[in-house]
Amino acid sequence: MTFANMTIAPKTSGIKDIAKALGISIGTVDRALHDRTGVNPKTKARVLQKAEELGYKPNLAAQALKLNRRIEIAIVLPKQISHFFDPLRAGIRSAAEATTGIHVNLTFHEYPRMGQGDIELLEARLKDKCDGIIFTPGNPRKLDPIIRRLTAQGTAMLCVASDAPASGRVGLVSSHAYSSGAIAAELLAFKLSRKSYVATITGELTTLDHAEKLRGFAATLAMLAPQLSLLPAVESHERPKEAYRQTIALLHGETKPQGLYISTANSLPVLQAIEEEGLLGKIQVVTTDLFQELVPLIETGKILATLYQRPFTQGKVAFESLINYLLEDRKTSPITRLAPHIIFRSNLPLFIDRLDSLTEYEET
Repeated sequence: MTFANMTIAPKTSGIKDIAKALGISIGTVDRALHDRTGVNPKTKARVLQKAEELGYKPNLAAQALKLNRRIEIAIVLPKQISHFFDPLRAGIRSAAEATTGIHVNLTFHEYPRMGQGDIELLEARLKDKCDGIIFTPGNPRKLDPIIRRLTAQGTAMLCVASDAPASGRVGLVSSHAYSSGAIAAELLAFKLSRKSYVATITGELTTLDHAEKLRGFAATLAMLAPQLSLLPAVESHERPKEAYRQTIALLHGETKPQGLYISTANSLPVLQAIEEEGLLGKIQVVTTDLFQELVPLIETGKILATLYQRPFTQGKVAFESLINYLLEDRKTSPITRLAPHIIFRSNLPLFIDRLDSLTEYEET
């Protein structure tokens, strides 16, 4: 799939403005901004300081046109869980379709689920020689070697939805995982005032996003709710049948939870198991993300709240961050962690009318 164009926000100041403010030539400013020779260190420092004060941003579209080539970007994401990754892909497409002045060739590659086929798809990109790749790292330890190989050949690797911080990736766009877990713990702490057990059902704890959610949940629970005891985490491995089976086992165990945090969007089989046991609405449940099947459960109070990770925005920001990184003269690592949205029955109407279009409510 090819998208030609990118929208660049108008710059507030240009090279001429910096030159006028400092009383020096445009050529000197240009050399200082682009780290070229012929400028003494003191003048260069003055130029960089004034550029920051004036909010100067380079004309990335003009830089791209000078390259006189297409920018090749590959999107390597899992098919499951579609509730999350479909809107994330939609965000990437939306950002690409809105571009002007830059020629971008965007290709999408899918593998079944995290940890199944991701390494092979990334290895296949070695021959493509992409300028950049947007991907979600499942198990960073297994993926780090191929990420480093791609980086070594000049491909900018940008993580989305989870991180591989030791891999050499150039940046990250994700929801703030630790905060998501902390919010879930605080919600359950308010609802369960007596001595109770709580449990978490996650995907894979080798995935940094899932591990950080559990860390935030456990730490906040220990600090705010000494009356609540945390049971060992249940890993569903993002497999619906496994999630259902393990939930049934949890509910039939000797120690039964009165609160449950489902930190993955793979919540439907968990909720099905709880409903079949006649406990939906009796156990306090906090879920992750939002899709049509959750709406009536939130409306009727069977789910306490859901923590929306804003996948559409994650995809949109990931594309824009990678494009900006590729066109910057002086590279900086873009790190963006979005605050999760807490959706209750009271504010649910603000979100549900946007589900069909795979977009989301955003404060501006």
